[in-house]
Amino acid sequence: MAGSSHGHTPAAWTGVIIAFIGFCVAGAFMVMAQPVGFWAGIAIVLLGGVVGGIMRMMGLGQKGEHPVHQLAKNEDHAPVRAQS
Repeated sequence: MAGSSHGHTPAAWTGVIIAFIGFCVAGAFMVMAQPVGFWAGIAIVLLGGVVGGIMRMMGLGQKGEHPVHQLAKNEDHAPVRAQS
């Protein structure tokens, strides 16, 4: 995954950070036995996904496939030549 820059975009980072905050909020309110706060935390988690998706549509997500992976795909589909 590291070679493909998977998730190394502002959209991914923002979505994950917002979702992480939501998990922390939901976890804290779950321990305090406060269902309304728990569900508010779950809503924040979902908001992280929405914000990340909107940012991706705005062009702040992954632009395309990494060139190394494109090269590997091209080599996999290259015609096989007999060696003499």
